[in-house]
Amino acid sequence: MTKLHKVTFLLIAFLCTKADAQDKTATNFYDQIKSYDLSTILTTDSILAEDREESKDKFERAEVLGFIGDNFQRFHIHFISIIQNPANPYEYLTYGKTMVKETVCSFQGKIVVRESRIYKSEDLPTYQQGLAVCEVILYEDRKQSSTGFIKGKMTTNFIIDDKGRFRYDALMFVADGFSNNQFIGSWTSYKTNISKKCNWGDYRIPDSGDLDIGTGEFSVSEKYVKNGWVSYMLENKMANLSIKEQSDTGSMNRDWWK
Repeated sequence: MTKLHKVTFLLIAFLCTKADAQDKTATNFYDQIKSYDLSTILTTDSILAEDREESKDKFERAEVLGFIGDNFQRFHIHFISIIQNPANPYEYLTYGKTMVKETVCSFQGKIVVRESRIYKSEDLPTYQQGLAVCEVILYEDRKQSSTGFIKGKMTTNFIIDDKGRFRYDALMFVADGFSNNQFIGSWTSYKTNISKKCNWGDYRIPDSGDLDIGTGEFSVSEKYVKNGWVSYMLENKMANLSIKEQSDTGSMNRDWWK
């Protein structure tokens, strides 16, 4: 078993254990999930945070956080289009763009659901919470410079609310360490065949070592800030004097993929 497979196995085991801990009636949802469209969760622009006090707040979904390589260089990825394959409802055809430093690459690929579980929510008993474990393979355009392919596993959390709507799971959005769409994988160069660790996620990044030092929310260790994270720290008002003095533009085009 490779290191990547071990980490992926542990992540899946943790999430499944977490589901079981919340409700002992967690059940296999694989046969049913093909009737739902996971793309609505993966591409949503907004999320609805709810709690047991019936509080509901709508938030703009933040851009995905990611890194590539052992030095935790910031990695951007944006899915422009995700379409459920009518010939195979477990498969989603994807198109989007990645960015590392100032290099932007387009990609095409697919996301395939391999496992799914569902359980009753403890916070909102009329809701069900679930997760889908997906295999991801993305191919950057070979005609562009410094390109390769990305391969790995992604775990997506969803809810089915009291009206039967399939939605992004933000029930614990205000809790410390909230995350979703957690991807663990690698990027491999077409030219050299050398692979680098490449992970991403919503609000947190899985298996991020000592990059993330935040408790309540994602925060970058000062020793890695120079690797593309200055703009993030400034935009989220986390910058100290030493960060402000880093040689970085301090901001970036929010719609870099357009």
